[in-house]
Amino acid sequence: MSENRVRRPTKMLLLAGVLAGSICVSQAQTQSATPTGQPAAPSQHVQSDYLPQRAKMYYQSVWGVDSFRVKYTESGEIIRFSYRVVDSEKAAALNDKKSEPTLNDPKAGVSLVVPEMPNVGKMRQTSTPKEGMSYWMAFSNVGRRVKRGDRVDVVIGKFRVTGLEVE
Repeated sequence: MSENRVRRPTKMLLLAGVLAGSICVSQAQTQSATPTGQPAAPSQHVQSDYLPQRAKMYYQSVWGVDSFRVKYTESGEIIRFSYRVVDSEKAAALNDKKSEPTLNDPKAGVSLVVPEMPNVGKMRQTSTPKEGMSYWMAFSNVGRRVKRGDRVDVVIGKFRVTGLEVE
């Protein structure tokens, strides 16, 4: 009977050792899959506002905005463009009611406009911009001509940002 008592703890210790070893090996393989000193890549999609640093500086200093995003909505009937204000005076031109925004997709050969709803008005924000706040506008994508992955240009009066990827 004393042999069984000795064998059971030994088997459990052996099993615990094997499990611990497999966890360590699994973590080591995961870490070695990425270059040394660099974190593993995130599992989510890269933001569409990838712009060279020089372009980011231009939009911040001249237009007072950054963090551009172009998103394809669930239905595909609307494309949403958003940006963040860093200088409210410079960014005022983007919220000007007189400027008619367009979203151009050279690949699809279309130019989308901001639709106007009967009881709501234009589907865009035109309030006075505030620093640190994000603003948006929606473009009508009837026929779903603009697709995820397309590169588009947004034009609002004299403002123009090019090559944004539709998420």
